[in-house]
Amino acid sequence: MKMKFKIKGIDCANCAAELERAIQKIDGVTEASLSFMTEKLVMEIEDDRKDEVLKNLKKVVKKEEPDCTIEEI
Repeated sequence: MKMKFKIKGIDCANCAAELERAIQKIDGVTEASLSFMTEKLVMEIEDDRKDEVLKNLKKVVKKEEPDCTIEEI
């Protein structure tokens, strides 16, 4: 299942790359791509783990980039 999010408040390209790597490590995420320029995250996740992935995604974003906001688009 493909999901798209807007992540606002990323300070630099390196921060975006670090956040992308952290998101890719979430159980149930099969692919993740985060663009610093567009502040857009596209993830491919396992269909049956959506709720778990979303919960962990919010935790990872708050841990890695506490000032960022995330919303599904």
